[in-house]
Amino acid sequence: MHRDKIRYSILLFPFLLSGAVPASTESGHADAPDEVFRPDVLSVAPLSLIDDRGRRIRLDHFADRIVSLSPSITELVFSAGAGSKLVGASRYSDYPDGAKSVPEVGDASGLDFERILALKPDLVIAWHSGNSGADIGKLEKLGVTVFASEAAQLEDIPRLLRIVGILAGTSAQAESAARAYEEELQQIKRRYGRRNKISVFQLIWDQPLMTINGHHMASGIINICGGINVFASTPSLTLVVSEEDLLTADPDAIISSVSLELDESGSRARSRRFSQMSAVRNNHIFFVQPDLINRQTVRTLAAASAVCAHLESVRAVGEKNGSDLFPELTS
Repeated sequence: MHRDKIRYSILLFPFLLSGAVPASTESGHADAPDEVFRPDVLSVAPLSLIDDRGRRIRLDHFADRIVSLSPSITELVFSAGAGSKLVGASRYSDYPDGAKSVPEVGDASGLDFERILALKPDLVIAWHSGNSGADIGKLEKLGVTVFASEAAQLEDIPRLLRIVGILAGTSAQAESAARAYEEELQQIKRRYGRRNKISVFQLIWDQPLMTINGHHMASGIINICGGINVFASTPSLTLVVSEEDLLTADPDAIISSVSLELDESGSRARSRRFSQMSAVRNNHIFFVQPDLINRQTVRTLAAASAVCAHLESVRAVGEKNGSDLFPELTS
């Protein structure tokens, strides 16, 4: 993976919200969530749904020409069975393979409005907290229908799959994908939810050291694996961490979405500085592919499986040495 692509993803982290709470609608109250969740009710056109801004979006027919404004949304559209309806997608939309041939329309740092209009979409699916409000507003002023989506928690992914299925008329495929995701998520929770707790530092960037707080979806992955994000209580969704604070936190494990191969000399130098930290001393530093853990898609569960396996290996060492990690937090 190219470093500039990873840097692009990291620079977008501060734009993420701690939760996708719908704003008030014109009437002053957000519509009931069930209005969005009911494929049995919203299975025929015309459609009227509330997006994650709290805005009512209307379509006279199922969307046949869709533009996605984030790589995560592009993946969700394919997973929901509507990949063939994508006529445009944001830069770095590279999964699945079919996404690579979809024309690019810019990214969260700036959209190509001329190209989007030329594609004549009947629906644009935006990233509520990643795409700028000004860009979304400009598209709407140009007469484009925009559905703003937000996946802030692991449970939001099946919700968005179902929404895409409703919008694109692929509810059967979307429902199948959503249920498979929910079943696997529950299996992970049941398997690891009561395991001994492991303190974890999630490294999302290395120069400077950056991590996440407890509201980020990656922290949710740590939680379901029986881990504890050592910086969960900090106010910022993403934050720069000093070496002193990291040494004080002394995590049992480090989960990194930055490949050590990208900066081998810097990694070796940091390892020397952090040689007394538990994770470094015990070689409990694990790499998880950034597109798995940074994107909000069905592949998030692949990241969860990897993180859970890594934390299990830490537990195995602790059990072999006859020590319990955070026994007071084990229920």
